[in-house]
Amino acid sequence: MASRRSRQKAPLISDHVTGDDVIEFCEKYLFVPEGRFVGTPLKLAPFQKDIVRAIYDSPTRTAIISIPRKNAKTALCACLLLNHLVGPSARSKPNNQLFSSARSRDQAAIVFGLAAKMVRMNGDLAWLVKINQTQKMLSCPSLGTVYRALSADATRALGLSPSFIIHDELGQVVGPQDDLFDALETSVAAQENPLSVIISTQSRRDADLLSTLIDTAKLGEDERTKLILYAADPDIDPFTETAIKQANPAFDFFMNRTEVLAMMRDAQRLPAREPGYRNLILNQRVENNAPFVSTSLWEKCGDEPQRVDDGITQVYAGLDLSSVSDLTAFVMVGQKNGRWHVHPTFWLPSERVEDIARESRMPFNLWRDRGFLKTTPGASIDYDFVAEFLRREIVSRHNVQAIAFDRWNMKQFARSLLRVGVTQQQIDSKFIPFGQGWASMSPSLRALEQAILDKKIAHGGHPVLASCMMNACIITDDAGNRKFSKRKSSGKIDGAVALVMAMGVTPEKPGGGVDIDTLIA
Repeated sequence: MASRRSRQKAPLISDHVTGDDVIEFCEKYLFVPEGRFVGTPLKLAPFQKDIVRAIYDSPTRTAIISIPRKNAKTALCACLLLNHLVGPSARSKPNNQLFSSARSRDQAAIVFGLAAKMVRMNGDLAWLVKINQTQKMLSCPSLGTVYRALSADATRALGLSPSFIIHDELGQVVGPQDDLFDALETSVAAQENPLSVIISTQSRRDADLLSTLIDTAKLGEDERTKLILYAADPDIDPFTETAIKQANPAFDFFMNRTEVLAMMRDAQRLPAREPGYRNLILNQRVENNAPFVSTSLWEKCGDEPQRVDDGITQVYAGLDLSSVSDLTAFVMVGQKNGRWHVHPTFWLPSERVEDIARESRMPFNLWRDRGFLKTTPGASIDYDFVAEFLRREIVSRHNVQAIAFDRWNMKQFARSLLRVGVTQQQIDSKFIPFGQGWASMSPSLRALEQAILDKKIAHGGHPVLASCMMNACIITDDAGNRKFSKRKSSGKIDGAVALVMAMGVTPEKPGGGVDIDTLIA
């Protein structure tokens, strides 16, 4: 292996460390630890230098770097780690604890392994840094800095006080919360200027932890949070070299072009491989299962819907009443210029939102705060509250032709409607019982499928409805009839059920024979 023969020490830097300081350290002292160019002096690619400067050239508390596989993001993590262990950042702020976190022991060992290889390949660093292979730990006694790799399946984060944290592949966390992430992020209070670097391919769902962090960073409310996101545009043809280049800044530098293009062709031929390709290579949020409708088709119908009072003369709706402590969904549709404009409303009991968010691993609390979810008072769904909304906002204001409802629990809800002032005549004429079996659901599913395929739906990207649609899975009987299955679905599907019921009571005739396979990614 290549090695520096001189025992020249890295320069002492006492002032603010800049991105160029870090780049100079990496390119002067580090070698490529593995791969085609193993043993050669490290030369950061232009996009990697941009990342380093974005982190260090201005005050940064959290840097979120989301980039696809094969772009050397873990190797970059190892470089940043060594900077804080023995480089300029360590010399400007010694005696600190450093950590990297990952989902598993094997994943946690990758950052440690790359950093250890870089240390061994340079005689100067090997003289300064001690390597503890068993405990996955590096230390620099002369500077008092210590690094340790932690994993979610062996959490030892409590009681620690890190100044630098790497969260590796946080996109693997399912749901909006992670114990190891929380433990590390809340343990930095004693540090004056802690730095966390999150580096990962995107999560598959909007509801997952990394997605919520990225979406919050996009708001730009905290200038100390830096977001560096490389992803293919959702509207671009995913099976093009242009899409690959858009998401992969290393494509023209050190990626294996032949391998990546082969993955693209495989995904193009085999639809089952498309979700993995789009997530791991194009860095898009795409589920890796087979929902009722593919993410790409649903997103193509994401135009903002027309307001109901803006030229839509007749409306239809579906109402999926929940149990006393679960999600209730009301979805209204109206047609204008040949398109169905979708307006969903969702409720949870106010005292249960946090618990349901945690139990379901869905960010209902965030959706509530952003106005996409309403709450009813108390710890259970208040049917009178929902009924008053329908009377005030729907029945009294719009030309409602039909509201489809599941017969389950409707007897109790009808009493709530009467209590808030909806007349028995209105209930009898506008509220239509809608079965959840094969006979009712199958033709309604075909109607919705045809509208989605023809891009005759405008839903505005409502996140709760999108989550329900992506969760929804289908079962088929021997005659080819289909319906939703809550048991096989991956989460709450109440909004999808309400939308199908709404389409089921419209005068739109089902477009016969749409193959469900054309909708599944």
